[in-house]
Amino acid sequence: MALVTKSASVSAPLEARLLPRVAAGEPGAVRECVERYGGLVWSIARRYAEGREDAEDAVQEIFIDLWRSAGRFDERVAGEATFVAMIARRRLIDRRRAKGRRPELVAEKGEATASGTTLDTMLDAQIAAREMENLRPEQREALQLSIWTDLSHPEIAERMGVPLGTVKSYLRRGLLQLRFALSVGRNV
Repeated sequence: MALVTKSASVSAPLEARLLPRVAAGEPGAVRECVERYGGLVWSIARRYAEGREDAEDAVQEIFIDLWRSAGRFDERVAGEATFVAMIARRRLIDRRRAKGRRPELVAEKGEATASGTTLDTMLDAQIAAREMENLRPEQREALQLSIWTDLSHPEIAERMGVPLGTVKSYLRRGLLQLRFALSVGRNV
């Protein structure tokens, strides 16, 4: 009966680290990096991008950013795949911010939208509903009357028994607070 030692079971070699080779400018390292991490980057890009063309552009930008950032890789902090995913995610968030707005919903009411948009919309709705509870009562009431009952500003002023300018202030301040909560919630 043969005895298996601990050292025999740990004999599998570790994969060669690519990012230090990319940072050093080693020939072929970038191509090898694209081959190794292309699938990972593509899957992340498809989740964040608005469409196939946008994802293809994003993948190119991500690999350029990865090439520039390869020297910052520290295997004591995270593995290569984690570092690549982090760079990809940050680049995609930057791209979305640079557009200055969220992707527009193009589906008809009640239809499913493009991949990821429905989930984003549901998360935004949850954040907004939570933040509505943090608004001052008069701001919350004015927003609820405007959104859910579709009353005009003068009708809200009459219903609440306050001047029109006060209603507009409640709505503006409430919307600003909700917008801030949504922007913070999306970046988490």
